[in-house]
Amino acid sequence: MHMEIILFKLFIGLSLAIFLLPKKSLFYFSLFIQSVLIVITSYWATSIFLLDKKITHPFISLLGHNVNVNIDSLSAFFILVINFTVLTGLIYAKGYLVPYIKTKNKIDLAWHYFNFIWLHISMLLVVMLHDALAFLIIWEIMSLSSFFLVIFDHEKKATLKIGVNYLIQMHIGVVLLMVGFIWVNVQTGGDFSFDWLGVYFATHPPLYLFMLFFLGFGIKAGFIPLHTWLPQAHPAAPSHVSGVMSGVMIKMGIYGILRVLMYIHHDLFDIGFLVLFISLLSGIIGVSMAIVQHDIKKLLAYHSIENIGIIGIGIGLGIIGLAENIPFLSVLGFGGGILHILNHSLFKSLLFYTAGSVYKQTHTRNIEQLGGLIKKMPKTALFFLLGALAISGLPPFNGFISEFLIYFGMFKSLHLGNLNTNFIILFTFSGLAIIGGLAVFCFTKVFSITFLGTPRSNKAKKAVEVDFVMLLPAFMIGTMILLIGFFSGIFMSPLAQIVHLFTGNTFPFKHLVPVMNHISLSSGILIVFAGIFMILRIWQQKQHKLSEKSTWGCAYTGANPATHQYTATSFADNFIQLSAQLVQVKRGFKHFEEEEIFPEERSFKTHSLDVFENILFRLPLHKMIRMFRKIAIFQTGKIQHYLLYALIFLIIISVLTYLNWI
Repeated sequence: MHMEIILFKLFIGLSLAIFLLPKKSLFYFSLFIQSVLIVITSYWATSIFLLDKKITHPFISLLGHNVNVNIDSLSAFFILVINFTVLTGLIYAKGYLVPYIKTKNKIDLAWHYFNFIWLHISMLLVVMLHDALAFLIIWEIMSLSSFFLVIFDHEKKATLKIGVNYLIQMHIGVVLLMVGFIWVNVQTGGDFSFDWLGVYFATHPPLYLFMLFFLGFGIKAGFIPLHTWLPQAHPAAPSHVSGVMSGVMIKMGIYGILRVLMYIHHDLFDIGFLVLFISLLSGIIGVSMAIVQHDIKKLLAYHSIENIGIIGIGIGLGIIGLAENIPFLSVLGFGGGILHILNHSLFKSLLFYTAGSVYKQTHTRNIEQLGGLIKKMPKTALFFLLGALAISGLPPFNGFISEFLIYFGMFKSLHLGNLNTNFIILFTFSGLAIIGGLAVFCFTKVFSITFLGTPRSNKAKKAVEVDFVMLLPAFMIGTMILLIGFFSGIFMSPLAQIVHLFTGNTFPFKHLVPVMNHISLSSGILIVFAGIFMILRIWQQKQHKLSEKSTWGCAYTGANPATHQYTATSFADNFIQLSAQLVQVKRGFKHFEEEEIFPEERSFKTHSLDVFENILFRLPLHKMIRMFRKIAIFQTGKIQHYLLYALIFLIIISVLTYLNWI
């Protein structure tokens, strides 16, 4: 492994050479660098699963002590997820960035690719380093590189504002993590590393320190109410960046939480309940906020919060299962949550890529201005539909498999726990079912409004299918989605190795494998029957001569066909009325007056507000600004006033000194 480490560090350093290359070579150089990194680290990861061992090797010397690379099955899992998502994102960027080659100068494009490489490098190192100082440095590099990727369109003032907001929140997170590590170091007197968490937790109550780490990592993950950066940053970033950030970067927060949990072996019930409660809240609020969005990328961003909630639900149930000694709940809870990390990285990156293709061809993210794209962009529509079905947890796709593990664990555990545990399981079951139902509702809305019906604008009418290079990542991801959905049994063995780190046993997987095989068989039968039905339908259609006419003609063809279709607002109107306090949709419309015989032209607009963003950020910020404006009255611009302030300050200091107060 020594030569592989040297090669790994060599190509990290070689990334700096990207600034010396011409525009046309930037993508290929980036692809070369990242492909080598992918091959090396994927080899390490696969060897972990095949040989069922850990890797520890010196990596670098930092402040006089050696920092090692530490790779176990949890790190190996994240390495493979990171590598696959980054590879698809880089391929997609080849087509997505074509218009920017003419408008951006070479330095801007080189800087973008450089930060994309370093986002990849930093995520790999985050999951491989246990030394706390090195971890925090790499964590900060990950935040900085993603910040520069988010503000790719830095010419726009709004984009810079969003980027700064993102960077500030990431720094709050790293400060919380730093405080947590320092506290452990002070209390134990040991090394500044993850490994000393076990020493601390063995002799101290774990809840409060865990909460500190959960807040620090939870900001990156996007748990409610730590999510406010996420719905802003994803729409502002280029779509390949959004796909990678949502697909894997926010999962670095989940990785951190899981890594901390590995060292906690007592007082687990309160921790599990905390994680479960926040995760249910994130899932329900995330999908509810997604339903009322018109910006397709902002809608997908809120679904990232929802799916982080689903991952957290699995982890929370797993912790409670450990606390209550319920193996089915612990093993299948952790198993479902961890598998959903992989599944979400697949279908969410696929959805962001296809949404980016729609934006590239129509120059709008507002789904109200789309419609009819299934005829203009049929391949993109098909892949978006695949991602929508998968994220909704419908069989026979991958999202169903991970959610099934969580459901199966709850069903199997109902009769094994006490009354409180059974109540928590039933409440969680209901919450997860609500999240799934709302997800189906949301993606029914977004797919039908975006791809079905007739075009609502000239932008949609002029759309054409994207190039093959932008469809290739969708094909790669789609293949993985179907592979997990149809052949889930082959993923159970490596998943069991990861779960064993947390639970110490995996015997429920022995009961699970036959069930997963039956699911795969049922999925195959479903597809066969669907194929037969489609063949019969095509044969039946060929027996009749088909003609096309205006759907809403009715002897009058002057109306715009788009006016007879559902809009995103009308589709979600009933839900908005039922959850008005939660989603807070503001309507902009001037009502008709009785005396208006000839009404003037009107417009109707809706705007959704994030409750937590208002309470935690906007309202305090506005109050602070008003306070500063009041204080600004002292800035008169007259020198005699400033001299007077200095004199008053000296008098106050003298009085306080005389009274021995300072």
